[in-house]
Order: sequence, then C-alpha cells, then structure tokens
Amino acid sequence: MSKHNPTHPGESIGDAMRDAGMSATELAAALGMDRGNLYRLLRGRIAVSPRTAVALERIGWSNAEFWCRRQALYDLARYRSGMAA
Repeated sequence: MSKHNPTHPGESIGDAMRDAGMSATELAAALGMDRGNLYRLLRGRIAVSPRTAVALERIGWSNAEFWCRRQALYDLARYRSGMAA
C-alpha cells in the first residue's frame, strides 16, 4: 500500500482469507455478514464499517483501529484524487 495511492482494505482482507485457508462462506459467517456483502467488500465496492472492523479484530486480524484507519486513508486518497464526491 502506497501512502499516496492506498489500496482498498478489502484486498488485504481477501489476502488474509486465502492465507488462513478460509472460504468466503466461513469468513462471512465469522464477520456476521452475508456472502454478497463480503464479496462487495473484497472488491472494494463497500467500505469497512466500524462493525466489520470490530469483527475482524475479534477473529484476530489486527485491531479495529487498524481497519478503520485503512478505510479512512483509502477514502481520503479517493476524495483528493477526485474519484469520490
């Protein structure tokens, strides 16, 4: 992740899912979301919410503040580049 062009945190979540050998169904259940929303998150179409950040923390994937910061940095970079209104 570059400071000036951060990737959506969903990419890292997808990498962690694969590294852990989890299926999308297993991760969605662990995060308390349906698979459709998980896929949207992994593709960067929806943001990491505080609820999802806490769920990631509960399964041992860093802490909620980390995920919220990653999402905020991504959102800020998109806003600055004119990609989001």
